[in-house]
Amino acid sequence: MNQKTFSEILERCINIQFDETFDMIVAIANGGIVPAGIINQRLNIDFQTIKINLRDVNQKPKYDTPQLVCPIDFDFVDKKILLVDDRIKTGSTIVFAKQLLREAKLIKTFAVNGNADYALYNETCFRFPWII
Repeated sequence: MNQKTFSEILERCINIQFDETFDMIVAIANGGIVPAGIINQRLNIDFQTIKINLRDVNQKPKYDTPQLVCPIDFDFVDKKILLVDDRIKTGSTIVFAKQLLREAKLIKTFAVNGNADYALYNETCFRFPWII
């Protein structure tokens, strides 16, 4: 398993170039909260979370499809959103989140690891330094 240090991830977050200007960051809780917080230190924009669950703490599927755990309680209509998760493996959670936020003006995805509009890494085995 490829272990990245927090400093390595932070350096990539500092240097990543965004082609758009966003109105808000939406973190997919729980995994997207840490990377979204780091990115928001740089962008300093509205920060919101949506709680979607698919897998347990051991990354085993809990449900057949992602589930919205809490209602969305913020205005996202016509906003340009950077949708953040820690990893995008199958894409099902991101697709579900984009469907929930479909009234946004623009949605771009960010992942520390995986296939996203903006990704720091795209590796098969990846361990996050903040997982304890």
